[in-house]
Amino acid sequence: MIGELIRELGEGVGVALPDVRVTGADPVLPSVFRVGTAATVCVGAATAAVAAYWRPADPPEVLVDMRHAAVAFQSERHFQVDGEHLDVWAPLSGDHRTRDGWVRLHCNFAHHRDAALRALELPAGATVEDVARACESRTALDVEEAVTREGGGAAAMRSRAEWLAHPQARVVAERPLVALTRLPGASGAAGPSGRDEPPKGERPLSGVRVLDLTRVIAGPVAARTLAAHGAEVLRVGAAHLPEVPGLVVETAFGKRSCHIDLRSEPETLRDLVREADVVIQAYRPGALAARGFGPADLAALRPGIVCVDISAYGSRGLWGGRRGFDSLVQMACGIAHENGDGSRPAPLPAQALDHGSGFLAAFGAVAALLRRRAEGGSWHVEVGLARTAGWLDDLGRVDGAGVPQPSADGLLATMPSAFGALTYVRPPGLIEGAEPHWSSPPRRGEHRAEWATATGRG
Repeated sequence: MIGELIRELGEGVGVALPDVRVTGADPVLPSVFRVGTAATVCVGAATAAVAAYWRPADPPEVLVDMRHAAVAFQSERHFQVDGEHLDVWAPLSGDHRTRDGWVRLHCNFAHHRDAALRALELPAGATVEDVARACESRTALDVEEAVTREGGGAAAMRSRAEWLAHPQARVVAERPLVALTRLPGASGAAGPSGRDEPPKGERPLSGVRVLDLTRVIAGPVAARTLAAHGAEVLRVGAAHLPEVPGLVVETAFGKRSCHIDLRSEPETLRDLVREADVVIQAYRPGALAARGFGPADLAALRPGIVCVDISAYGSRGLWGGRRGFDSLVQMACGIAHENGDGSRPAPLPAQALDHGSGFLAAFGAVAALLRRRAEGGSWHVEVGLARTAGWLDDLGRVDGAGVPQPSADGLLATMPSAFGALTYVRPPGLIEGAEPHWSSPPRRGEHRAEWATATGRG
Protein backbone atom coordinates (compact mmCIF):
# COMPACT_ATOMS: atom_id res chain seq x y z
CA MET A 1 0.00 0.00 0.00
CA ILE A 2 2.68 2.50 1.04
CA GLY A 3 4.89 1.84 -1.99
CA GLU A 4 1.95 2.29 -4.33
CA LEU A 5 0.93 5.54 -2.63
CA ILE A 6 4.46 6.92 -3.02
CA ARG A 7 4.51 5.93 -6.69
CA GLU A 8 1.17 7.68 -7.19
CA LEU A 9 2.56 10.86 -5.68
CA GLY A 10 5.48 10.73 -8.10
CA GLU A 11 3.21 10.13 -11.07
CA GLY A 12 1.00 13.02 -9.96
CA VAL A 13 3.87 15.49 -10.31
CA GLY A 14 5.47 13.87 -13.34
CA VAL A 15 8.58 12.35 -11.78
CA ALA A 16 9.78 8.78 -11.39
CA LEU A 17 10.68 7.89 -7.81
CA PRO A 18 12.94 5.05 -6.69
CA ASP A 19 11.44 2.27 -4.60
CA VAL A 20 11.20 2.88 -0.87
CA ARG A 21 11.80 0.09 1.64
CA VAL A 22 9.47 0.42 4.63
CA THR A 23 9.72 -1.11 8.09
CA GLY A 24 6.86 -1.10 10.58
CA ALA A 25 3.10 -1.10 10.17
CA ASP A 26 -0.01 0.66 11.39
CA PRO A 27 -1.36 1.18 13.96
CA VAL A 28 1.63 2.98 15.42
CA LEU A 29 -0.23 5.94 16.93
CA PRO A 30 -3.44 6.01 19.03
CA SER A 31 -5.97 6.99 16.38
CA VAL A 32 -8.63 5.49 14.14
CA PHE A 33 -6.93 7.27 11.24
CA ARG A 34 -3.90 5.78 9.49
CA VAL A 35 -1.54 8.47 10.74
CA GLY A 36 1.48 6.15 10.65
CA THR A 37 0.82 5.27 7.03
CA ALA A 38 0.36 8.93 6.13
CA ALA A 39 3.61 9.88 7.89
CA THR A 40 5.53 7.10 6.15
CA VAL A 41 4.21 8.01 2.71
CA CYS A 42 4.97 11.72 3.15
CA VAL A 43 8.47 11.09 4.49
CA GLY A 44 9.07 8.37 1.89
CA ALA A 45 8.03 10.54 -1.05
CA ALA A 46 10.23 13.45 0.07
CA THR A 47 13.21 11.17 0.70
CA ALA A 48 12.79 9.31 -2.60
CA ALA A 49 12.61 12.59 -4.52
CA VAL A 50 15.84 13.75 -2.90
CA ALA A 51 17.52 10.45 -3.82
CA ALA A 52 16.35 10.83 -7.43
CA TYR A 53 17.69 14.39 -7.55
CA TRP A 54 21.05 13.34 -6.09
CA ARG A 55 21.70 10.32 -8.29
CA PRO A 56 19.19 10.27 -11.16
CA ALA A 57 20.96 7.57 -13.17
CA ASP A 58 21.29 5.14 -10.28
CA PRO A 59 19.23 6.25 -7.24
CA PRO A 60 20.50 4.85 -3.93
CA GLU A 61 18.36 2.75 -1.61
CA VAL A 62 15.71 4.64 0.37
CA LEU A 63 14.45 3.40 3.72
CA VAL A 64 11.69 4.73 5.97
CA ASP A 65 10.83 3.33 9.39
CA MET A 66 7.19 3.96 10.34
CA ARG A 67 7.93 4.49 14.04
CA HIS A 68 10.57 7.10 13.18
CA ALA A 69 8.19 8.84 10.75
CA ALA A 70 5.42 8.87 13.35
CA VAL A 71 7.69 10.25 16.08
CA ALA A 72 8.93 12.91 13.63
CA PHE A 73 5.29 13.96 13.16
CA GLN A 74 5.31 14.61 16.92
CA SER A 75 8.68 16.35 16.91
CA GLU A 76 7.56 19.39 18.90
CA ARG A 77 6.35 17.08 21.70
CA HIS A 78 9.79 15.52 22.07
CA PHE A 79 11.77 18.76 21.74
CA GLN A 80 13.50 19.97 24.90
CA VAL A 81 15.57 22.98 25.84
CA ASP A 82 17.82 22.24 28.80
CA GLY A 83 15.58 19.29 29.64
CA GLU A 84 12.33 21.27 29.54
CA HIS A 85 9.55 20.47 27.07
CA LEU A 86 7.70 23.13 25.08
CA ASP A 87 4.40 24.64 26.16
CA VAL A 88 3.15 25.89 22.79
CA TRP A 89 -0.51 26.65 23.55
CA ALA A 90 -1.63 30.08 24.73
CA PRO A 91 -4.14 30.14 27.63
CA LEU A 92 -7.17 31.00 25.46
CA SER A 93 -6.37 28.51 22.70
CA GLY A 94 -8.47 25.38 22.87
CA ASP A 95 -11.88 23.77 22.47
CA HIS A 96 -14.91 25.49 23.94
CA ARG A 97 -18.43 24.13 24.33
CA THR A 98 -21.13 26.11 22.55
CA ARG A 99 -24.91 26.08 22.62
CA ASP A 100 -25.02 23.38 19.96
CA GLY A 101 -21.58 21.76 19.93
CA TRP A 102 -17.92 22.77 20.07
CA VAL A 103 -15.66 25.43 18.63
CA ARG A 104 -11.89 25.77 18.71
CA LEU A 105 -10.09 29.09 19.06
CA HIS A 106 -6.49 29.63 17.98
CA CYS A 107 -5.04 32.39 20.15
CA ASN A 108 -1.31 31.69 20.04
CA PHE A 109 -0.68 35.01 18.31
CA ALA A 110 -1.67 38.10 20.28
CA HIS A 111 -3.60 39.65 17.38
CA HIS A 112 -5.60 36.44 16.94
CA ARG A 113 -6.36 36.41 20.67
CA ASP A 114 -7.54 40.00 20.46
CA ALA A 115 -9.71 39.20 17.44
CA ALA A 116 -11.37 36.36 19.35
CA LEU A 117 -12.06 38.62 22.32
CA ARG A 118 -13.58 41.29 20.09
CA ALA A 119 -15.77 38.70 18.39
CA LEU A 120 -16.98 37.43 21.76
CA GLU A 121 -17.47 41.01 23.02
CA LEU A 122 -14.99 40.48 25.83
CA PRO A 123 -12.43 42.96 27.19
CA ALA A 124 -8.69 42.62 26.94
CA GLY A 125 -7.46 40.43 29.77
CA ALA A 126 -10.52 38.17 29.73
CA THR A 127 -9.93 34.74 31.27
CA VAL A 128 -10.50 31.25 29.92
CA GLU A 129 -13.63 31.11 32.07
CA ASP A 130 -14.91 34.33 30.47
CA VAL A 131 -14.33 32.87 27.00
CA ALA A 132 -16.05 29.63 27.96
CA ARG A 133 -19.15 31.46 29.18
CA ALA A 134 -19.28 33.62 26.05
CA CYS A 135 -19.05 30.57 23.78
CA GLU A 136 -21.72 28.64 25.70
CA SER A 137 -24.30 31.29 24.85
CA ARG A 138 -23.72 31.13 21.09
CA THR A 139 -23.73 28.53 18.35
CA ALA A 140 -20.46 27.05 17.12
CA LEU A 141 -20.91 28.47 13.62
CA ASP A 142 -21.75 31.89 15.03
CA VAL A 143 -18.47 31.93 16.99
CA GLU A 144 -16.52 30.63 13.98
CA GLU A 145 -17.84 33.32 11.66
CA ALA A 146 -17.61 36.15 14.20
CA VAL A 147 -13.95 35.38 15.00
CA THR A 148 -13.12 34.99 11.31
CA ARG A 149 -14.69 38.36 10.49
CA GLU A 150 -12.50 39.97 13.12
CA GLY A 151 -9.38 38.49 11.52
CA GLY A 152 -8.88 35.64 13.98
CA GLY A 153 -8.77 31.86 13.75
CA ALA A 154 -11.64 29.61 14.79
CA ALA A 155 -13.38 26.47 13.60
CA ALA A 156 -16.63 24.78 14.60
CA MET A 157 -16.50 21.02 15.08
CA ARG A 158 -18.13 19.40 12.05
CA SER A 159 -18.80 15.77 11.36
CA ARG A 160 -17.27 14.18 8.29
CA ALA A 161 -20.65 14.31 6.53
CA GLU A 162 -21.11 17.99 7.39
CA TRP A 163 -17.69 18.84 5.98
CA LEU A 164 -18.21 16.84 2.79
CA ALA A 165 -21.44 18.76 2.22
CA HIS A 166 -19.66 22.10 2.63
CA PRO A 167 -18.90 24.02 -0.60
CA GLN A 168 -15.23 24.42 0.36
CA ALA A 169 -14.82 20.66 0.75
CA ARG A 170 -15.76 20.20 -2.90
CA VAL A 171 -13.31 22.92 -4.00
CA VAL A 172 -10.52 21.33 -1.96
CA ALA A 173 -11.24 17.81 -3.26
CA GLU A 174 -10.87 18.96 -6.87
CA ARG A 175 -7.20 19.83 -6.32
CA PRO A 176 -4.29 17.35 -6.42
CA LEU A 177 -2.69 16.47 -3.10
CA VAL A 178 0.48 18.13 -4.40
CA ALA A 179 -0.27 20.50 -7.29
CA LEU A 180 2.72 21.18 -9.55
CA THR A 181 2.34 23.54 -12.49
CA ARG A 182 4.74 25.34 -14.77
CA LEU A 183 4.65 29.11 -14.53
CA PRO A 184 4.45 31.15 -17.73
CA GLY A 185 7.38 33.27 -18.78
CA ALA A 186 11.03 32.92 -19.62
CA SER A 187 12.63 29.53 -19.25
CA GLY A 188 15.28 29.09 -16.60
CA ALA A 189 17.14 25.98 -15.57
CA ALA A 190 20.43 26.77 -13.88
CA GLY A 191 20.74 27.05 -10.13
CA PRO A 192 22.60 29.96 -8.50
CA SER A 193 25.94 28.24 -9.02
CA GLY A 194 25.39 28.40 -12.76
CA ARG A 195 24.54 24.72 -13.11
CA ASP A 196 21.59 22.46 -12.40
CA GLU A 197 23.31 19.12 -12.41
CA PRO A 198 23.41 16.37 -9.79
CA PRO A 199 25.95 17.24 -7.08
CA LYS A 200 29.01 15.00 -7.14
CA GLY A 201 30.51 13.86 -3.85
CA GLU A 202 28.31 16.28 -1.92
CA ARG A 203 25.14 16.08 0.11
CA PRO A 204 22.04 15.39 -2.03
CA LEU A 205 20.77 18.99 -2.12
CA SER A 206 24.12 20.77 -2.00
CA GLY A 207 23.95 23.94 -4.07
CA VAL A 208 20.17 24.34 -3.70
CA ARG A 209 19.16 27.62 -2.10
CA VAL A 210 15.87 27.85 -0.23
CA LEU A 211 14.17 30.98 1.09
CA ASP A 212 11.93 30.06 4.03
CA LEU A 213 9.20 32.71 4.44
CA THR A 214 7.17 30.72 6.96
CA ARG A 215 6.37 30.71 10.66
CA VAL A 216 4.14 27.87 11.85
CA ILE A 217 4.82 24.16 11.55
CA ALA A 218 4.03 23.08 7.95
CA GLY A 219 6.24 25.59 6.14
CA PRO A 220 9.14 25.45 8.59
CA VAL A 221 9.02 21.63 8.47
CA ALA A 222 9.26 21.74 4.66
CA ALA A 223 12.35 23.96 4.76
CA ARG A 224 13.86 22.02 7.67
CA THR A 225 13.48 18.81 5.64
CA LEU A 226 15.37 20.32 2.70
CA ALA A 227 18.07 21.54 5.09
CA ALA A 228 18.45 17.99 6.45
CA HIS A 229 19.51 16.89 2.97
CA GLY A 230 22.06 19.66 2.50
CA ALA A 231 20.15 22.60 1.02
CA GLU A 232 21.22 26.09 2.06
CA VAL A 233 18.14 27.43 3.82
CA LEU A 234 17.75 31.08 4.80
CA ARG A 235 14.78 31.70 7.03
CA VAL A 236 13.38 35.24 6.63
CA GLY A 237 11.35 36.72 9.45
CA ALA A 238 10.68 40.21 10.76
CA ALA A 239 11.09 41.66 14.21
CA HIS A 240 7.52 43.04 14.24
CA LEU A 241 5.78 39.79 13.24
CA PRO A 242 4.40 37.55 16.02
CA GLU A 243 5.83 34.08 16.47
CA VAL A 244 5.43 31.08 18.76
CA PRO A 245 8.95 31.20 20.24
CA GLY A 246 9.44 27.53 21.06
CA LEU A 247 8.14 26.32 17.70
CA VAL A 248 10.38 28.77 15.85
CA VAL A 249 13.39 27.20 17.55
CA GLU A 250 12.23 23.58 17.11
CA THR A 251 11.77 23.97 13.37
CA ALA A 252 14.93 26.03 12.71
CA PHE A 253 17.61 23.31 12.70
CA GLY A 254 20.02 23.58 9.79
CA LYS A 255 18.86 27.07 8.77
CA ARG A 256 20.42 30.49 8.76
CA SER A 257 18.08 33.26 9.88
CA CYS A 258 17.64 36.95 9.06
CA HIS A 259 15.07 39.72 9.48
CA ILE A 260 13.60 41.80 6.65
CA ASP A 261 10.82 44.35 7.05
CA LEU A 262 8.88 44.25 3.77
CA ARG A 263 7.27 47.58 4.60
CA SER A 264 10.62 49.32 4.10
CA GLU A 265 13.04 46.72 2.64
CA PRO A 266 11.29 44.94 -0.24
CA GLU A 267 14.35 45.23 -2.48
CA THR A 268 16.41 43.27 0.05
CA LEU A 269 14.08 40.32 -0.37
CA ARG A 270 14.09 40.73 -4.16
CA ASP A 271 17.88 40.49 -4.13
CA LEU A 272 17.66 37.20 -2.24
CA VAL A 273 15.03 35.85 -4.63
CA ARG A 274 17.25 36.61 -7.62
CA GLU A 275 19.81 34.10 -6.29
CA ALA A 276 17.39 31.48 -4.92
CA ASP A 277 16.18 28.13 -6.23
CA VAL A 278 13.15 27.61 -4.00
CA VAL A 279 10.88 30.03 -2.14
CA ILE A 280 8.51 28.54 0.45
CA GLN A 281 5.74 30.73 1.83
CA ALA A 282 2.80 29.92 4.11
CA TYR A 283 1.16 33.26 4.71
CA ARG A 284 -2.55 33.65 4.06
CA PRO A 285 -3.23 33.24 0.31
CA GLY A 286 -2.65 36.53 -1.50
CA ALA A 287 -0.79 38.25 1.34
CA LEU A 288 2.66 38.18 -0.28
CA ALA A 289 1.28 38.64 -3.78
CA ALA A 290 -0.23 41.93 -2.59
CA ARG A 291 3.32 43.06 -1.78
CA GLY A 292 4.69 42.04 -5.16
CA PHE A 293 5.95 38.57 -4.22
CA GLY A 294 3.41 36.27 -5.86
CA PRO A 295 4.56 33.34 -8.03
CA ALA A 296 4.53 35.37 -11.27
CA ASP A 297 6.54 38.14 -9.59
CA LEU A 298 9.11 35.67 -8.31
CA ALA A 299 9.44 34.00 -11.71
CA ALA A 300 10.06 37.40 -13.30
CA LEU A 301 12.78 38.14 -10.74
CA ARG A 302 14.36 34.72 -11.03
CA PRO A 303 13.51 32.62 -14.11
CA GLY A 304 13.77 29.01 -12.98
CA ILE A 305 12.41 29.64 -9.48
CA VAL A 306 10.36 27.03 -7.63
CA CYS A 307 7.53 28.69 -5.68
CA VAL A 308 5.96 26.61 -2.90
CA ASP A 309 2.68 27.85 -1.42
CA ILE A 310 1.22 26.23 1.71
CA SER A 311 -2.27 27.18 2.86
CA ALA A 312 -5.01 25.94 5.19
CA TYR A 313 -7.99 25.58 2.85
CA GLY A 314 -6.41 26.29 -0.54
CA SER A 315 -6.42 29.52 -2.51
CA ARG A 316 -9.80 29.03 -4.18
CA GLY A 317 -13.41 29.01 -3.06
CA LEU A 318 -15.23 30.84 -0.26
CA TRP A 319 -12.55 29.88 2.24
CA GLY A 320 -9.61 30.43 -0.11
CA GLY A 321 -8.23 33.32 1.95
CA ARG A 322 -9.27 32.04 5.37
CA ARG A 323 -6.73 31.75 8.15
CA GLY A 324 -6.26 28.25 9.43
CA PHE A 325 -4.02 26.04 11.50
CA ASP A 326 -3.76 22.28 11.92
CA SER A 327 -5.99 22.15 15.00
CA LEU A 328 -8.66 24.24 13.28
CA VAL A 329 -8.61 22.21 10.07
CA GLN A 330 -9.00 19.00 12.10
CA MET A 331 -12.15 20.52 13.63
CA ALA A 332 -13.58 21.83 10.36
CA CYS A 333 -12.94 18.68 8.31
CA GLY A 334 -14.50 16.16 10.67
CA ILE A 335 -11.28 14.61 11.97
CA ALA A 336 -11.63 15.83 15.56
CA HIS A 337 -15.26 14.60 15.54
CA GLU A 338 -14.50 11.08 14.31
CA ASN A 339 -11.26 10.63 16.22
CA GLY A 340 -13.29 10.85 19.44
CA ASP A 341 -16.76 9.61 20.24
CA GLY A 342 -18.55 12.41 18.40
CA SER A 343 -19.71 14.12 21.58
CA ARG A 344 -16.58 16.20 22.05
CA PRO A 345 -13.48 16.85 19.88
CA ALA A 346 -10.48 14.53 20.05
CA PRO A 347 -7.50 15.68 18.01
CA LEU A 348 -5.05 13.42 16.24
CA PRO A 349 -2.05 12.28 18.33
CA ALA A 350 0.17 14.53 16.18
CA GLN A 351 -0.10 17.74 14.23
CA ALA A 352 -0.33 15.38 11.28
CA LEU A 353 -1.83 17.86 8.82
CA ASP A 354 0.99 20.31 9.48
CA HIS A 355 3.79 17.77 9.36
CA GLY A 356 2.23 15.88 6.45
CA SER A 357 1.80 19.06 4.43
CA GLY A 358 5.35 20.08 5.32
CA PHE A 359 6.89 16.88 4.00
CA LEU A 360 4.61 16.98 0.95
CA ALA A 361 5.72 20.56 0.26
CA ALA A 362 9.37 19.46 0.50
CA PHE A 363 8.57 16.60 -1.87
CA GLY A 364 6.88 19.03 -4.28
CA ALA A 365 9.86 21.38 -4.16
CA VAL A 366 12.34 18.63 -5.09
CA ALA A 367 9.97 17.27 -7.74
CA ALA A 368 9.88 20.75 -9.26
CA LEU A 369 13.69 20.87 -9.22
CA LEU A 370 13.69 17.56 -11.10
CA ARG A 371 11.24 18.94 -13.65
CA ARG A 372 13.32 22.11 -13.97
CA ARG A 373 16.43 20.04 -14.64
CA ALA A 374 14.63 18.07 -17.36
CA GLU A 375 12.50 20.81 -18.93
CA GLY A 376 13.66 24.18 -17.69
CA GLY A 377 11.08 26.74 -16.63
CA SER A 378 9.76 28.14 -13.37
CA TRP A 379 7.42 26.02 -11.23
CA HIS A 380 4.60 26.47 -8.75
CA VAL A 381 3.85 23.95 -5.97
CA GLU A 382 0.64 24.15 -3.93
CA VAL A 383 -0.15 22.15 -0.79
CA GLY A 384 -3.02 22.66 1.64
CA LEU A 385 -3.82 21.29 5.09
CA ALA A 386 -7.47 20.63 4.22
CA ARG A 387 -6.42 18.66 1.12
CA THR A 388 -3.98 16.67 3.26
CA ALA A 389 -6.87 16.00 5.65
CA GLY A 390 -8.99 14.66 2.79
CA TRP A 391 -6.16 12.38 1.69
CA LEU A 392 -5.74 11.08 5.25
CA ASP A 393 -9.47 10.38 5.32
CA ASP A 394 -9.19 8.45 2.06
CA LEU A 395 -6.52 6.16 3.53
CA GLY A 396 -9.22 4.44 5.57
CA ARG A 397 -9.36 3.48 9.22
CA VAL A 398 -7.42 1.29 11.61
CA ASP A 399 -8.15 -0.15 15.04
CA GLY A 400 -5.69 2.09 16.82
CA ALA A 401 -7.71 3.84 19.51
CA GLY A 402 -5.95 2.05 22.38
CA VAL A 403 -2.47 1.92 20.90
CA PRO A 404 0.23 3.41 23.17
CA GLN A 405 2.32 6.32 22.03
CA PRO A 406 5.40 5.19 20.07
CA SER A 407 8.71 5.19 21.88
CA ALA A 408 11.30 7.74 20.79
CA ASP A 409 14.15 5.55 22.03
CA GLY A 410 17.06 5.70 19.61
CA LEU A 411 15.48 8.49 17.57
CA LEU A 412 16.62 11.54 19.55
CA ALA A 413 19.83 13.56 19.41
CA THR A 414 21.24 16.54 21.27
CA MET A 415 22.93 19.72 20.08
CA PRO A 416 24.27 22.78 21.91
CA SER A 417 22.84 26.16 20.91
CA ALA A 418 22.47 29.76 22.01
CA PHE A 419 19.11 28.76 23.50
CA GLY A 420 20.58 25.97 25.61
CA ALA A 421 21.10 22.24 25.20
CA LEU A 422 18.56 21.00 22.64
CA THR A 423 17.06 17.52 22.46
CA TYR A 424 15.33 16.82 19.15
CA VAL A 425 14.02 14.10 16.86
CA ARG A 426 16.53 13.17 14.18
CA PRO A 427 15.22 13.66 10.62
CA PRO A 428 13.41 10.54 9.36
CA GLY A 429 14.05 8.71 6.09
CA LEU A 430 17.40 7.27 5.08
CA ILE A 431 19.27 7.49 1.79
CA GLU A 432 22.11 5.04 1.33
CA GLY A 433 25.34 6.99 1.57
CA ALA A 434 23.70 10.25 2.70
CA GLU A 435 21.97 10.09 6.06
CA PRO A 436 19.97 13.29 6.61
CA HIS A 437 21.18 15.52 9.40
CA TRP A 438 21.22 19.15 10.47
CA SER A 439 24.68 20.67 10.49
CA SER A 440 23.86 23.74 12.59
CA PRO A 441 21.66 24.65 15.58
CA PRO A 442 18.58 26.89 15.38
CA ARG A 443 19.08 30.63 15.16
CA ARG A 444 16.72 33.62 15.22
CA GLY A 445 17.46 36.63 13.05
CA GLU A 446 21.20 36.79 13.73
CA HIS A 447 22.46 36.66 10.13
CA ARG A 448 22.70 39.29 7.44
CA ALA A 449 20.11 39.11 4.67
CA GLU A 450 22.46 37.46 2.22
CA TRP A 451 23.42 34.00 1.03
CA ALA A 452 26.32 32.30 2.80
CA THR A 453 28.11 31.18 -0.36
CA ALA A 454 29.29 33.07 -3.42
CA THR A 455 26.92 32.66 -6.34
CA GLY A 456 29.16 32.20 -9.33
CA ARG A 457 26.17 32.99 -11.51
CA GLY A 458 26.62 35.09 -14.48
